[in-house]
Amino acid sequence: MTTAFSDLDQYLALPRVDGIALSPDGTRVALTVSTLDADGTGYRRAVWSVPSTGDGVPVRLTRSAKGESGTAFTRNGDLLFVSGRPDADGGADDTAQLWLLPAAGGEARPVTRLPGGTGGVLATASASDMVAVTADLLPTAAAGERVGVVTRDAALRKRRDDTKVRAILHESYPVRYWDHDLGPDQTHVLGIDLADLTEPTAVEPATGVSTAASESAGSDEHAPAPYPAHLPTPVDVTPEPGRSLDHVSGALTPDGSTLVAAVAAPEARGGRSVLVTIDVDTAERTVLFDDPDVDHESPTLSHDGTTIAWVRTVRSTPAGANPQEVWVASVDGSGAHRIATEWDRWPSELVFEHGDGALLATADQDGRAPVFRLPLDGAPVEQLTHDDWAYSGLRVAESTGVVVALRASWAAPLHPVRIDADGTVTPLATPAALPAVPGRMEEVETTAADGARVRGWLVLPEGDGPHPLLLWIHGGPLNSWNQWSWRWNPMLAAARGYAVLLPDPALSTGYGLDFVNRGWNAWGQAPYTDLMAITDTVVARSDIDETRTAALGGSFGGYMANWVAGHTDRFRAIVTHASLWALDQFTGTTDSSDYWQSIFDADGIHQNDPHRFVEDIVTPMLVIHGDQDYRVPIGEGLRLWSELAEHHAGPDGTMAHRFLYFPDENHWILKPQHASIWYQTVFAFLAQHVLDEPWERPELLG
Repeated sequence: MTTAFSDLDQYLALPRVDGIALSPDGTRVALTVSTLDADGTGYRRAVWSVPSTGDGVPVRLTRSAKGESGTAFTRNGDLLFVSGRPDADGGADDTAQLWLLPAAGGEARPVTRLPGGTGGVLATASASDMVAVTADLLPTAAAGERVGVVTRDAALRKRRDDTKVRAILHESYPVRYWDHDLGPDQTHVLGIDLADLTEPTAVEPATGVSTAASESAGSDEHAPAPYPAHLPTPVDVTPEPGRSLDHVSGALTPDGSTLVAAVAAPEARGGRSVLVTIDVDTAERTVLFDDPDVDHESPTLSHDGTTIAWVRTVRSTPAGANPQEVWVASVDGSGAHRIATEWDRWPSELVFEHGDGALLATADQDGRAPVFRLPLDGAPVEQLTHDDWAYSGLRVAESTGVVVALRASWAAPLHPVRIDADGTVTPLATPAALPAVPGRMEEVETTAADGARVRGWLVLPEGDGPHPLLLWIHGGPLNSWNQWSWRWNPMLAAARGYAVLLPDPALSTGYGLDFVNRGWNAWGQAPYTDLMAITDTVVARSDIDETRTAALGGSFGGYMANWVAGHTDRFRAIVTHASLWALDQFTGTTDSSDYWQSIFDADGIHQNDPHRFVEDIVTPMLVIHGDQDYRVPIGEGLRLWSELAEHHAGPDGTMAHRFLYFPDENHWILKPQHASIWYQTVFAFLAQHVLDEPWERPELLG
């Protein structure tokens, strides 16, 4: 069967849905769709509109060289999005700004011209024109009157650019996140009243500001242009935030007067997540919920603006993880209580249903991620969807109650659907047609030595076999192999004749807290034995070739691949990507040391440290790492490579091992050309060691 998965160029060119928004009346769904650019070195996003009824055809709404993202609807049905496109009002900067596409038709218009760009829409109000956006501002510029902050920030940024200053002074931990340095600017929330958006006056091409504004600005050629008078004046809702808003989430009350938000309260390292309300007019902040060693996260607001819901979690310790509790309270914090008390799942999304009588949630469960209904009156949780899909991006139309979402599985990538109150799911039109896949899915399971059920998905290629087997180990570790991944796609392996086992061992989500804690502070114990047990079950099948197997994993999966390498010789090859190698080193150099050091004790780190077993490795390993990976820093890959050479290189320095290094990639390999190189190298390495084919170095690697 010839499919797009047989050819990497065709695969990388497949369009991908990666965002969803729903109009207030529930009739229109806005999809963000990524497509490969002309030179094949990046993806560009565009916004498409499809009906929520399940019929009709997709209509493209935006088109620009920079692409669009971060969609949201206003109360009037206008579409907001973020783009770095130049604007017709004279703005030539390519920083990402907020744009508005009128529901009545016409061209998109810029809403902001912030010197550091717009991070995205945090919240919109359902009964006013207020919008809350995130934006990065330099600390000394932001220390002053809230209204003039944008002009001061522009002036200071210009001085830094003119003098080529790149230094960052840190006053708290952390100093970086995921793949980027934190600072010198800080994330703020700005309030923008769309009612103040007017038509521009005459524009001077050189400055991009109105003639009147230009004349009043004075003659200082080094001063930044004044903020355009026709754009709404951003008001700083969160002056002097420090690092408290790096991961802010929240919602606006219907009248736009109050922001309910989860922000970080500073601690010695990082901060705990607390719930606050912020008066948009005055920036006055009221703390609703703040407890030591507790995180209050993911707040959502009822449609009538009277009730908040959020996830409350007591922080984990080396003794184990704690449940993620769903709580509700009045918007002033009164009457707080837990709901869904018997529900042993971890919600990844919460939204209020139409009428505000219950919450809709998604959560991992048994290798899927269904939609659940959580009644506010204490009634039992109901599961709305009963299929093999994983749902995300839940959206509810306030006026009509229409519910839409994205869903995916290992058989199909993300695509939009409507979910009716009785659980009926209707696929919607999509500009990214679902591709034909070369494999079929089967569910497999086994029983571990302690009696625990361990399950997973088995992707099988065409033919009767016996097929060579690839054991893929998921990252996280709090995760589940339950939906499509463009980065770790088993269908590419199936197109090359491999069967792929996607197991959920101890520490996986969707099986209850006890299952998670089987592997807590003991990563090399139950997670490892679970993986070996389910592999034993699968290789006993007549359609699997037990003599041709390999193990692969990334992040925590890379850790497990390293652990497997030091504890068994059953596999013919091992691929370890962005992997944890020396836990004592990793826990002090990752971008969030406080978390990782809090979930291990000293004995747990020592007993489960893979690098202690480097001398026992006999299986050829392909090590892969990106230099801009701050979650699992490059030092892990470098130390692994160094110690493999120390113990296993021949007198002339040659090894069976390989090290694929990406100087400009992070924890993921995101650039299309590098993703192609990644897959080429992985499949060449597997072909050499699993299929006994000659080693073929990918051509572009020189």
